[in-house]
Amino acid sequence: MEVSSKSKIIFDPLYGFIHLSNLEWEIIHTPFYQRLRWIKQLGFTFYTFPGAEHSRYGHSIGVMFNAHKILQRLNRAVSEQELFDDSIQSPQKVFHQSIRLAALLHDLGTFMFSHTTEMSYIRYGETTNEKNGKGHPDDHEHLGSYIIKNTDYPGGITHILKAYHLDPQKISNLVKGNDSSLLANQILHSEVDCDRMDYLLRDAHYSGIKYGTYDRDYLLHHFKVATVNGHEIVAFNHNALHAVEDFLMARFAWYSQVVRSARGARFDAIAEEICFYMLEKGKIYSYSQLMDMIAHNPEKFYTFNDQYFMTQLHQCYSDGSFDKNPRIKDLAFSLLFGKAPRTVKCEEFKQRILSQDEDHVYDKIVKRAEEKIKEIQDILKKKGTEKDWIVEDLPKKNIIFVKSRKKLVKSKTHENLLLERDPAKILMEDGEVLLLGDVENSIISDLQAKFNFVPNVYCSDSAYELLKREGIITA
Repeated sequence: MEVSSKSKIIFDPLYGFIHLSNLEWEIIHTPFYQRLRWIKQLGFTFYTFPGAEHSRYGHSIGVMFNAHKILQRLNRAVSEQELFDDSIQSPQKVFHQSIRLAALLHDLGTFMFSHTTEMSYIRYGETTNEKNGKGHPDDHEHLGSYIIKNTDYPGGITHILKAYHLDPQKISNLVKGNDSSLLANQILHSEVDCDRMDYLLRDAHYSGIKYGTYDRDYLLHHFKVATVNGHEIVAFNHNALHAVEDFLMARFAWYSQVVRSARGARFDAIAEEICFYMLEKGKIYSYSQLMDMIAHNPEKFYTFNDQYFMTQLHQCYSDGSFDKNPRIKDLAFSLLFGKAPRTVKCEEFKQRILSQDEDHVYDKIVKRAEEKIKEIQDILKKKGTEKDWIVEDLPKKNIIFVKSRKKLVKSKTHENLLLERDPAKILMEDGEVLLLGDVENSIISDLQAKFNFVPNVYCSDSAYELLKREGIITA
């Protein structure tokens, strides 16, 4: 693909001008990547915060730019002249380019409205459970990996990578965070990585909610390479300790106050329910159909985006496909026309700060929430009508600052915890490297085991009134 140097520049609202290599430019102009323009970064959050209309397209380019800046700070980047010269294939250039590409491609398999409908596919588990399946979840990560490794035809990602002498398997490993280089994995997948660095600022910018902001320039300045048992790892200078903590607290607040708040999550929960129903009824592309499109029809796969979901939803709503399930039809009406459900508030559904290290407490609280949901369902079944429905939205993942030391030890893959990929590390003034949670003057050392449990349950207006009369709803 012949392009001029002037055209290979993108202006980003957060970072300004971002330069792209010929390879990156070709990839961005494939149907696989252009599809990301039509997928909202924050799902249905724009129903609550109208500015949050930004896409996975801009986010992924921003992640690549942050990976590039981290490499520069760690002195593992080649010059831009070398990076953009296709005739150079030095090991240093390949390393730099590969990390940029992994960052650029990390969301290539994103579902409609991002994580919103992805959970439906994971729950449905079509290829996860099939006899010849590999047992891994039907998620965006494995779908993206499939694109990277199974599109060896003109215009396909595999084909383009090979044309530039890059190994698709290597890029896939980086995307999944299991490359042989711990340093590379940390840049792309850790408690402070290029992905989180972008989405916190980008989501705050477009939503207008400032919870996710942090001092990016100061944080970038203090990225360091440290060596532990002969392995190079990413660490942060001790004098940036509070900048790292600020980053983690910003993320904790963002998920608590926006992503998982009842206002922010309600339409996503409804969309997940509808998508699961449509998968069961064959009204929407299955995971195996997506894989087939990827391998044989990239332009058809391009249509697997937000517009496709809304079109299928409206079609099913209009043609009577939902008529046999009044609950789903009512949910579809809510989603199509922005009619917010009510939030069920009671003791069992309260937001709580809990300890990662007290599984018995967490299990007890989850069990109480599930029992309450069952009680509500029984009441609605006995005393309600088809219009009296609930949507349960218990968290699939809890909101943490960092993984606690106890959890790290339990799930460790190395004898030395400093060689675990995800935890943030601090380079002390005397050269010693410590886990952030082990640093004596770290606030996170006191908060490391804490997490925010944010359950949500929503219901129709009529169900709300019935539950109020039954004394279930307390406010």
